[in-house]
Amino acid sequence: MLKRKIWLVPVLLATLAGCLGAPVAPVQEAPPPVAAAPVAGLPDQVLLEDALRGRALSNGEVADLSDRLLSNGNSVLNDEKTMARLEILLLKALKSPEKAHRAVLLRNLGIIHYHQSNFKKARQELQNSNELNPRDARTHFYLAQLFVQQGEIYQKQGKQKLSRQQFKRASIEMEQARKLAPGNSTYKQDLQQVLQHEQRK
Repeated sequence: MLKRKIWLVPVLLATLAGCLGAPVAPVQEAPPPVAAAPVAGLPDQVLLEDALRGRALSNGEVADLSDRLLSNGNSVLNDEKTMARLEILLLKALKSPEKAHRAVLLRNLGIIHYHQSNFKKARQELQNSNELNPRDARTHFYLAQLFVQQGEIYQKQGKQKLSRQQFKRASIEMEQARKLAPGNSTYKQDLQQVLQHEQRK
């Protein structure tokens, strides 16, 4: 027991000496961490609603959200209400001076307008997106679909030369999509099959 007490004496003396020495700055408590918006855990539909009600999303978050909502096989493409809301969010994001995700935002707006049968707007937005990022397979795929549709319109009107030009452009766009995304099975299909599948939806 005595050995134990003798050992404690130097520790106590050192502690007291430290207390009597130079003043030590008080330890400042770290501010509480700012809670990040719980974007990761929210379902996309809820996130879309929150964004329209005022939740601030960066253009990158809007681009990612719209990509997920417009992904192939997603029921959103047939949901007019959600498509209209997503269109509003994309238009709002495109007003931002931030340019980093502009190509994706334009592409996704073009996809919405394509599915709303607003082909003139869709074509303009997809072409603008393609100018900003010519290496996006999905943009080329939707441009190919638009050119085929225009070709079919010209064909019905008896404008064979214009029709062939549109089909040729569609073929070029589809080939570009295949080169950029060789693993995508949708791009491997014949373009006419893709269009027929789209029209049955």
